[in-house]
Amino acid sequence: MPKILNPSSVRAPFGHYSHGLLVSPGASLLVTSGQLGIGADEVVPDDVEGQADLCFKAIDAILAEGGMSFADVIRVNGFVTRREDFPIYMAVRDRYTMDPKPVSTLIIVNGFTRPEFLVEVEVTAAKIL
Repeated sequence: MPKILNPSSVRAPFGHYSHGLLVSPGASLLVTSGQLGIGADEVVPDDVEGQADLCFKAIDAILAEGGMSFADVIRVNGFVTRREDFPIYMAVRDRYTMDPKPVSTLIIVNGFTRPEFLVEVEVTAAKIL
């Protein structure tokens, strides 16, 4: 299990994440590309919650393919197009992430490759061999 790094000299995290995680040498590392809110059926939900859920479901499948789960995720990078979608995205993220809480970044961006996309998520996972 990674070592949680939340120094007392740094403001406590704003939400359910860690400031840092230290992974032991010899861990297997899995890095995903950004996943967009589109299903295998090419359907894109109209709302950020539906899209974020699809992003995390895709990541779950990628993790499983690599022999990992959300318990192995050490970093989550989220990107949304609207500031008001921040709490909705965070609620979806928190349904998937586990302890120890991964480090996390959320960035508000101008847009993605197609205008209907509202959110994109990528993760890094590490598993001790």
